[in-house]
Amino acid sequence: MKDFAVSQKIYSYLVKAYQWYLRTQQRSLDEAYKAALQIKAIEDEHFNGKKIEINSVAYSSSVIDYFESDLKNLLRIVRMRLTEFKATRYLLSESNIKEAEKFDVEYYESEVILEKLRLIDAIVAKYNKQFLEETSPQSDIVDFPEKTSNSIDSQYSNIIPRIESEIVQSKTQEEAQNQSPKKPKGKINTTGVVPRSIFNTFNRLQVELDPNAEQDIVDKFRKSQRRTIISVRFLLLLVIVPILTHQVSKALIVSPIVEHFRDSEHSQLFINDEMEEEALSELELFEGKIKFQALINSPPSLSLEEIEEEIEGEVKAKAVEIAEDYRIMSGNAIKNVFADIISVIVFILFLVFSKREIAVLKEFFDYVVYGLSDSAKAFIIILFTDIFVGFHSPHGWEVILESVSHHWGLPANHEFIFLFIATFPVILDTIFKYWIFRYLNRISPSAVATYRNMNE
Repeated sequence: MKDFAVSQKIYSYLVKAYQWYLRTQQRSLDEAYKAALQIKAIEDEHFNGKKIEINSVAYSSSVIDYFESDLKNLLRIVRMRLTEFKATRYLLSESNIKEAEKFDVEYYESEVILEKLRLIDAIVAKYNKQFLEETSPQSDIVDFPEKTSNSIDSQYSNIIPRIESEIVQSKTQEEAQNQSPKKPKGKINTTGVVPRSIFNTFNRLQVELDPNAEQDIVDKFRKSQRRTIISVRFLLLLVIVPILTHQVSKALIVSPIVEHFRDSEHSQLFINDEMEEEALSELELFEGKIKFQALINSPPSLSLEEIEEEIEGEVKAKAVEIAEDYRIMSGNAIKNVFADIISVIVFILFLVFSKREIAVLKEFFDYVVYGLSDSAKAFIIILFTDIFVGFHSPHGWEVILESVSHHWGLPANHEFIFLFIATFPVILDTIFKYWIFRYLNRISPSAVATYRNMNE
């Protein structure tokens, strides 16, 4: 009776999940349509029914930032929901559509779908070009020149002059491109009779006298600040999302299914021989400890047979306890396999839908790395190479592989571990040396020279 109730409960969950899947097409279209209507409402209420202008002078910069944030979020919702709508429309077959009636799922008529898609396209089309430009990493990221900071105070005290210098250099490059657009870039072509520092000085004076220079500095600082916030938040999500998905899916989805199909009383105690050896060694150690204490602390009135009976009772109770512990451990190993698969799928989907954040994170790392001194770069390179491909790295890889095997309930295959240690760090070392030779030597030759001197 209990098994029948559990089966009915699982079946109801599966039916609800299938209904949710069948409603995905209609639900995604409704959410995209609702987001488009919210954009239309902002246009009608604050911009007289016209396009939301980010550079509008009718509102302050804080209000414009608020509208810009809402617009980006709504456009992102529209884009993701339309992608979900197209994917589910492609995956749903005729049999699924016929089965939808059995599960009380109704679909829109073609005229209703086309009407909603027309309205969504009419509203979103006005912002497609603008949204792509603003979400591209080049528009949000300021490419600062290479700089070495010795302390946090000096970094923040020099941020305004650094941004001013960037404005001067960008204007100088624009003027040079306008004057000679067909000439290729290079040091030979930029060499002139008069030193470039003199032109930079005049351009700096021009920027300082420009009434819009202060606003340019503030805008560039806001973009840099926004880049840092997006990068830090994305790094935290990269760690939190897989861990949270693993714990939630293991507790709410995987555990009920595994416990239903794996009977706790008649299930196998040990899923591999290594766990059985650990349990036997633990029981032998306990038996020897109990026997030693009993022989020392038992009163003289007790005979050897009575002591043996007392020891046997305690050992039997301990054996039952160990068996229960390893039964739970075996079940957790099976649950970990499925929970890890779900976590990997969610992590991949999270990366697929976070292309903009990945581009911003890449630019953030470039800025941070290029801001380090040559000795700091060399120190970080040596630290990571010694950890992963250094002399003592095989011990670390062995611990990691054994921990993964124990996590999944697999016996530690030492032949595979030794083969992995003999090949994978070598491949990493080859890739790393190629990266130094191919890229780092071209981007920062001084850092490569410092690395070689420190490594020697």
